[in-house]
Amino acid sequence: MGLPRAAVAAKAATAMPTTASPILIFDSGVGGLSVLAPIRALLPHAPIVYAADNAGYPYGTRSEVEITARIPALLGRLAERYDPRLIVIACNTASTIALDAVRAALDVPIVGTVPAIKPAAARSKSRAIGVLGTDATVRQPYVDRLAAEFAADCTVLRHGSAELVDLAEAKLRGEPLDPAAFARILDGLLGQPGGDAIDSIVLACTHFPLVESELAAAAPRPIAFIDGKEGIARRTAWLLRHTTWPEQPRADTALFTRNGGTIDRYREGLAQFGLSGIETL
Repeated sequence: MGLPRAAVAAKAATAMPTTASPILIFDSGVGGLSVLAPIRALLPHAPIVYAADNAGYPYGTRSEVEITARIPALLGRLAERYDPRLIVIACNTASTIALDAVRAALDVPIVGTVPAIKPAAARSKSRAIGVLGTDATVRQPYVDRLAAEFAADCTVLRHGSAELVDLAEAKLRGEPLDPAAFARILDGLLGQPGGDAIDSIVLACTHFPLVESELAAAAPRPIAFIDGKEGIARRTAWLLRHTTWPEQPRADTALFTRNGGTIDRYREGLAQFGLSGIETL
């Protein structure tokens, strides 16, 4: 599954998209569902395929080399299978590491996801903001550049949490969640020197908006939680503004890259996002 073969396959598969060609929304797990909802609100007739790379989950604990090698090749296979009109990489970790490689490999418009540091800095009154993401995302130089460009006058603190990703997955499976876990994760950010001044937290993982209510309930004081899903939806809608969609699109589908016993446990949660079918790669 090398990169050149993926690139060639994707270019051939997406050369002539049809009116039925879907939007492909991609993440390591179910986090991208937080992006799917605002996209559907703006493009209600667009067919959507939601792809969860559960075989590679979680991205946040993988190395940059692994992610850069895996994602362009995998998206090449998905592009060949579904002939998407546009791909949304609904994953901060994948976007901050592999977005350029994907755009170089695939002949299809790509919308990435980046931490919403700019709107968080614009909103903050205390000039102290937190970035809550995966370990892989919060250490990226791209985050350094965003902070320097848009939050130079702010204290920007970061905390990586793989546990919070797992909690979001568990919530979609309908499993009970421990409120103490959310308080502990927030303390990893707010408990840092200067953390007591934070009034805005960037949810720099698409999984985290799925548990925003739990985070808000666990916060020791009112804090604004900010993510980029609305901006991603607007960008997607603008790029597809001249597209004619079918009046009766096919049923939206969720795809998993590995078939396993846990997939059926997601079925009810996926249905809440309008995904009635489940496939495996």
